[in-house]
Amino acid sequence: MCNKCDDKHHIAGTAPADPARRNVMRQGAGLAIGAAGGSLLAGLGGAAGAAQSSTPRSSMAEETVEAFGFREAGAPARSMQIQRRAVQADDIKLDILYAGICHSDIHYINGDWNVSGVYPLVPGHEIIGRVTAVGANVTRFKVGDVAGVGCMVNSCGTCENCLADREQNCLNGTTFTYASEDRISGGLTDGGYSRKIVVREHFAVNVPQQLDLARAAPIMCAGITTFSPMQHWKLEQGQRVGVVGVGGLGHMAVKLAVARGADVTAFTTTPGKVPQIEAMGATPVLWDDQQAMQNLGNSFDLMISTVPYPFDIQQFMNLLKLDATLVNVGQLGQIDGLNGMMMGFGRKSLAGSMIGGMAETQEVVNYCAEHNVQPDVELIRPDQINEAISRVVDKDVKFRFVIDMQNA
Repeated sequence: MCNKCDDKHHIAGTAPADPARRNVMRQGAGLAIGAAGGSLLAGLGGAAGAAQSSTPRSSMAEETVEAFGFREAGAPARSMQIQRRAVQADDIKLDILYAGICHSDIHYINGDWNVSGVYPLVPGHEIIGRVTAVGANVTRFKVGDVAGVGCMVNSCGTCENCLADREQNCLNGTTFTYASEDRISGGLTDGGYSRKIVVREHFAVNVPQQLDLARAAPIMCAGITTFSPMQHWKLEQGQRVGVVGVGGLGHMAVKLAVARGADVTAFTTTPGKVPQIEAMGATPVLWDDQQAMQNLGNSFDLMISTVPYPFDIQQFMNLLKLDATLVNVGQLGQIDGLNGMMMGFGRKSLAGSMIGGMAETQEVVNYCAEHNVQPDVELIRPDQINEAISRVVDKDVKFRFVIDMQNA
């Protein structure tokens, strides 16, 4: 604690954090699931839960670690110091190896979605790390194991949704990995653009040895965000599925759907992605090709839209078969332009989905290992974060940037 103020998170000799950050009022949107991803209302953490009190086996002391964060909306990334809590009985501590850059991180970095009071901000919810300490009650991890952390780090654990393995829909408020009210430490959570993280065992997954660790990071958001609707809407072999948008989330949706034996069509606005889409085993369509779009009317059993900004979604509703569903996992704002009559006559549905529970997250990680479904990534150093953000905005990445936290 600083000897000049009463903030337990303030390090002497540094500028104290904005009080608004420590006492943020919940308002506004959040981490999509990859474009909200990865989807996820990060500023909407729920009521604080009781802190755990058991004594862990190691690493008791609160620790100051380096992170790469943003002092204000639109500011560049810079090195900063943050506090990680002491390891408690149900916690594990990770040295972070890799952290993906999700489009929802960029929405937060730029102050989109009407958020405020979340700065300084340390984003990152696609985390792969090596376990360096475990609490006394931990049973699924030991020191040296590799673990993954995704979009959430806590929930109440007692509501009907949590008990049904739907922690992302916690009725008392999910604690997301960054910019969310921290039930245990107070203040706001800090994400994976950092050297270390402490997280409850329940909110970490085991990472199989078959996976390339750098490529495994995006599975923690982009993977689960697109896998979950395929599970819920029971995508089967031979069914026809359309994927709208082929970025970080979209390319994972394509790979997962192809692995399930579906007939996959991927819609993109970027001609340069056509060869990659074909290499993944899908049929590419440029959605400004009106004749191609018209030819695909009433064709799809399921569509998944990963586009993170407003667009004409009705043109894709027109492509659904009778009784089929378009699942939106990307656009978190107002959706305009829907034609109710066409939806009614075709009995077509527009639905939403947000990541998945922890059991399902472990399931998608295992599935990717068993079926060799691995994201396409470009590794960067922490000092390249700002450049990477600009390139994501310019659609100049195939298909996910991953920060190599070991290569500073």
